Amino acid sequence: MAETLTFNPSDDRRTRYAELLPQLRGLVQGEPNRVANLANLAAALRQSFGFFWVGFYSVQDDQLVLGPFQGDIACTRIDYGQGVCGAAWAEATSQWVPDVDAFPGHIACSSLARSEVVVPVMVDDEVVAVLDVDSDQLDAFTEADIEGLQSVAQLCAEIWSATT
Repeated sequence: MAETLTFNPSDDRRTRYAELLPQLRGLVQGEPNRVANLANLAAALRQSFGFFWVGFYSVQDDQLVLGPFQGDIACTRIDYGQGVCGAAWAEATSQWVPDVDAFPGHIACSSLARSEVVVPVMVDDEVVAVLDVDSDQLDAFTEADIEGLQSVAQLCAEIWSATT
């Protein structure tokens, strides 16, 4: 397991995601515990990009339940279809929200969050979790973030299938 990340903070985001993904694979390689792996992925994303909040919500019965995260305290449970996370779950598609205050039904876990990206983690065409990333800046995310976070969500799906 790698215990440090190597990246150039002056590189553009697309380059940083490309450099980060193999390091994330190395970080989780051989670790059988899902929670440990997701915790390290959240920490690595926050460290690499300085995001305000990064975390996972897993599908449990009819709600999303808070899992490993980095950042301020968060909402513990989110109902199906509610807020940005619930929309990503219900629609099984990534949600890119430049201004969370303009998103109908947004759940304000933190009043400091201003923009958000939520990517579903899919296993066998079913959403098993969502990767939630918040910024304290308006319109903080780019297409490179969406693509990069979708690649991380794919890694999470592999972890989900291989771990407990």
